[in-house]
Amino acid sequence: MAVQGTLDFESPIIELEKKIEEMRSMSSQFDISDEIRNLEEKVNKLRSEIFDKLTPWQIVQLARHPERPFSLDYIYLMTDNFIELHGDRNFGDDKAIVGGLAEIEGQTVMIIGQQKGRDTKSNLYRNFGMPNPEGYRKALRLMKLAEKFKIPVITLIDTPGAYPGIEAEERGQAEAIARNLIEMSKLQVPIIVAIIGEGASGGALGIGVGDRVLMLQYCWYSVISPESCSSILWRSWEYKEQAAEALKLTSSDMLRLRIIDRVIEEPPGGAHRNHDLAAEFLKKALLEELTTVSKMKREKLLDLRIKKFGEMGFWKD
Repeated sequence: MAVQGTLDFESPIIELEKKIEEMRSMSSQFDISDEIRNLEEKVNKLRSEIFDKLTPWQIVQLARHPERPFSLDYIYLMTDNFIELHGDRNFGDDKAIVGGLAEIEGQTVMIIGQQKGRDTKSNLYRNFGMPNPEGYRKALRLMKLAEKFKIPVITLIDTPGAYPGIEAEERGQAEAIARNLIEMSKLQVPIIVAIIGEGASGGALGIGVGDRVLMLQYCWYSVISPESCSSILWRSWEYKEQAAEALKLTSSDMLRLRIIDRVIEEPPGGAHRNHDLAAEFLKKALLEELTTVSKMKREKLLDLRIKKFGEMGFWKD
């Protein structure tokens, strides 16, 4: 399946897949099933060779793929009866954060996610997935509503960062994120966090405090983007690949450093190649983690949540 925005390292795979499609179109006239089978085996082998050796920068590129499923894609694929809720009851409705009530295998949840667009018009509407303070306040309002009715919370992280504009700072961007960190740390219901694309800086952490933090295989999670890191350290974006390597931002790095609890496998070639299968994998993991944390008593749940984040940053040689 060819997709828009093919990345350089994907090109050899896409070319072979195009040849397979061409041969299948001729299969009614000629018996070329053996040739097709050989090419399919070659594609699978090539895909494994490429994706087993992805660099951190290539993983960053995959996380930003324009055809990758976004929060609303996962919500509609994984849940039933989604009812979106709007507004922060203070300033406005931030389109970069979506959320509402939904059912996942009969379990009512409050699901909240950062939402990007796929083209210029929708990206402007969603502010390129960069929330304003009212977005974080809307998210907190929905979490407190979930707490009132004893409903578990699921958050989906996919943002290049909180919006850095003057108007966002004037409305209290830093305070809004800090408030979410405080409130999420003591929320009286289970919280499952899943990083589904980009997880950049405080923009990600603003909805990122949870009892379990999951991460899809080809995502990144870091205090800063590779380009910004390169710009600060080398005064140029040319060293972004070196910065991506140094930042240890991949899912395997995050798991090794105990920043996250679980890596969720993606479909062959990445989530953008098969939205349905990616949603199936994510849904399975979310249900498993929800089942585990929902059995815990409230006091133990909160103690473990505080301990989890309190232990980050400590290591031994």
